Amino acid sequence: MNSTRSPSTHYLLFGSLFDSVPSLSFPCDPHGQVDIDGLSERARENYFFARTVVGCDYTVPVVIPALAHAPRSGACS
Repeated sequence: MNSTRSPSTHYLLFGSLFDSVPSLSFPCDPHGQVDIDGLSERARENYFFARTVVGCDYTVPVVIPALAHAPRSGACS
């Protein structure tokens, strides 16, 4: 495990298609690459789930700057 990871500069945001489904976001680089190994087990499961259901529950993900995004309590990281 690398304990010297720098803070993420961006987030990969999967927007919800429905009011009952929460949007999900994951720390990433400017190109949208998520460090899978750096995610918690729950976040990793949510990330793979969101990727699987794009178009059904979630929008195509977009990369947003970290300064423009303040994760809600309980957000994936």
